[in-house]
Formats: sequence, C-alpha cells, structure tokens
Amino acid sequence: MFNAIDRLLAHPLGILIGYFSVGILALIVFLSCFELVTKYKCWDEIKQGNISVAMATGGKIFGICNVLRFSIEAKVSIYDSMKWTFFGFLLLLLSYFLFEFLTPVFSIDEEIKKDNRAVGLISMMISISLSYLIGACIY
Repeated sequence: MFNAIDRLLAHPLGILIGYFSVGILALIVFLSCFELVTKYKCWDEIKQGNISVAMATGGKIFGICNVLRFSIEAKVSIYDSMKWTFFGFLLLLLSYFLFEFLTPVFSIDEEIKKDNRAVGLISMMISISLSYLIGACIY
C-alpha cells in the first residue's frame, strides 16, 4: 500500500493531489475540533451575519492552512507533514485556550457570539500571527 502511495507521490501531479487532499481533510477535521470547543456554532453564526465569528473562523482557517504550508515547505514526507500539521494545530488550539484564560474580565466566546468585532479581530490576528510563529519552528 505504502509503495503505491510513494510511487504516486513521486510525480508532481501526485504530490499536488496528495497534499491538497490531506490539506482539505486536515482543515475539515481541525475546524470541527474548534467547533466543538467554542460556545457558539460557527457556521450558524456566520449564516446570521455575525462578522466577529467570521473573522475568528477566518483566522483559524488561515492559521491551519499556514501551518500546513510551512510543513509542506519543510520538504519532508507527506506523513511527516501531517504529523507537523497536527502538532501545529494542537499549538493553535492551546493558544485559543490561553487567549480565553488570559482575559478573565470577559469571555472571548461570549463576546464573539455577541458580534464584538474588536474581540473577533484580535482573535483572528492571534490565530494568524501564531501560525507564522508555529510554522517557523517546523523543520
């Protein structure tokens, strides 16, 4: 099985399809994990026009994809890229919890659900910024 996959990944088109497929799957799984830990339903809130949730979710999407980009650029195998992306996601998730913990005067999730755009923007920027930091550590 692995030999067939390795032969497929030896071709540039196979690499493109492989990494793209893994990236989409990782994005779906990791966004689902974020959905489980937030106190609001992301896609329901976005459907209702909640800009703060859209910014926070967009930051998470960018962060996950940016970590994936760095893991691909490390020029390791697709298996190692998946491993590094998973660890990067765990660090992004940890940063989400730290952000909530470090603001004890209000709840980040509740403010984002109330469409507090300042909190949504900061949440987005934290996800984006830390994805660069995490990505720079991938080798």
